[in-house]
Amino acid sequence: MFLPSGGVVPAFPDARAPVPVAPVQGTLALALVPRCEPPAVTGTSHRGATVVPIDYRQRAVVEEWTRRFVQAAVEIVGGDRPVSQLCRWTTEEVHADLRRRAHLVARAGGHQPGLARVQLVRPRVLSVHTCFLGPDRVEVAVHVRYGERSRAVAACFERIEQRWICSALDFS
Repeated sequence: MFLPSGGVVPAFPDARAPVPVAPVQGTLALALVPRCEPPAVTGTSHRGATVVPIDYRQRAVVEEWTRRFVQAAVEIVGGDRPVSQLCRWTTEEVHADLRRRAHLVARAGGHQPGLARVQLVRPRVLSVHTCFLGPDRVEVAVHVRYGERSRAVAACFERIEQRWICSALDFS
């Protein structure tokens, strides 16, 4: 390569030139100095709603129910269950999204969705974390394991006429 001044740029820069090395290269940049004061509290607001304390027994019941719901949802997407099994507990949008995901996975895998095929690796719900935004609204974060791989599922449930309805479901 030629420079405008008529000089030539070498094909390889000098390999012996010093390279600056950052003190945290290849590691996480963590401040290891202990904090003397507690962190500032910004409030318990979450997307316009206040996080509310819920009775331990009610929380356990909701966590178990959401665990079973998400287990069924990942089995629907994988083709082990028909999407109609969750119709009663989902909004139309969530039901349509589950149907779409099941068809996409089935098309990629060369099978029909919901015909009780047995996946080689079965999904398994490992943990459920709930956040009650009110007595009738809860958001959950779920850790799902597929063999050696993990996925996160986030969902929002609302109690409508004494029944929990999934109003949002997101696979990450």
